[in-house]
Amino acid sequence: MKLSPQSEEIVKATAGVVAEHAEEITKVFYPDMFEAHPELMRVFNKANQAIGEQPKALAASVVAYAVNLIDPDAPDFGPVMRRIAHKHVSLGIRAQEYTIVAHHLLKAVKTVLGDAITPEVAAAWDEVYWLFGAELIAEEGMLYALGGTDPAHPWRRYRVVERFEESEDIFSLVLAPLEGDAPAYETGQYVAIAVDLPNGERQPRQYTLSSSPRGDLRVTIKRVRGVDGHPDGQVSTWLYDNAIPGVVLDVSQPAGDLVLQDSDGPLVLVSAGIGITPVAAILDEISRRQPDRTVRIFHADSSHSHHALYKHLRRQVEWMSDARAQNWYEEGAEEAPTIYPARSGFMDLSDIDVPAEATVFMCGPLAFMRSARAALIEKGVQPEKINYEVFGPDLWAQNPDAA
Repeated sequence: MKLSPQSEEIVKATAGVVAEHAEEITKVFYPDMFEAHPELMRVFNKANQAIGEQPKALAASVVAYAVNLIDPDAPDFGPVMRRIAHKHVSLGIRAQEYTIVAHHLLKAVKTVLGDAITPEVAAAWDEVYWLFGAELIAEEGMLYALGGTDPAHPWRRYRVVERFEESEDIFSLVLAPLEGDAPAYETGQYVAIAVDLPNGERQPRQYTLSSSPRGDLRVTIKRVRGVDGHPDGQVSTWLYDNAIPGVVLDVSQPAGDLVLQDSDGPLVLVSAGIGITPVAAILDEISRRQPDRTVRIFHADSSHSHHALYKHLRRQVEWMSDARAQNWYEEGAEEAPTIYPARSGFMDLSDIDVPAEATVFMCGPLAFMRSARAALIEKGVQPEKINYEVFGPDLWAQNPDAA
């Protein structure tokens, strides 16, 4: 899609100012929109709002899209747009809600920038928004159709049929639909679970499908404990306390663009903490279909007792002929009963052999993934072969090379 010539000139002249104030604009936008439309809080993660991640992600996305429209040398925005569309589909966002967002976002721009927003400037940025929105609506419509989901009714009822305690504060749920068969999905995707909380609020959270497609859905969830004055996670705590066999949950269609591609080349899986969940799904698939494939698993955790899904992963590594795992634990590495000796401290890839021409999948905190990515590139891994998943708003997509 392309801006009109008049709007293109205006956006080129004002993009810097909007970018400079983008985060401030989104901080005005969200409270204003939620005050007018409190029902939308049912599809937005309140925790991400509270710590500021959602405003930052929206600001970065809109600015990056605008730059993509006016700069022919800007990075392709398509992958970012598709990632956002998958997130939206998992939350049940509908096309008509883009009109609400458009109204309150432009209102926030005018509030923050004041007289600088002339009718011509407002029209140009409205055009930017609707080009962005039209692409997302089209992509989301396709994803809903492929998933057999009516956007007006995006949630499906599932019963918890099994529960496994994986480690302290981490548990897995096996979910079966009340009606029909479980949907097809790709290894590495996630679903959202929406919970009606005791205070009357409804909140969704996204969780990785931690096994390869086999029929029922399996999610692995970490109960979030509040630190530094932040409260405990509302949804993860509710699920920890209440999600036992027989409980019925609202679950979205599977979504996510970080999926296992058909290949027989070397594979490197890098994770930290609960970021092990997509790694577990990928290794589950590879161990069944390609047991002779070269796979290296690098994982960092606070201790062996906190290493979720370890026994599951160990069986798969032992089953494969060329799979190796290296773990780093902040505590107790010397006594950890791992296949290969664990290392103490934080992950350090400086002396680790990485297979040539490897494809990499990463999942973990942003700072961790940035460090791991830099180390892998230093070892000769091609940047375009390093794939990642972010739990929550993606604050890295527009600039993965940022420190």
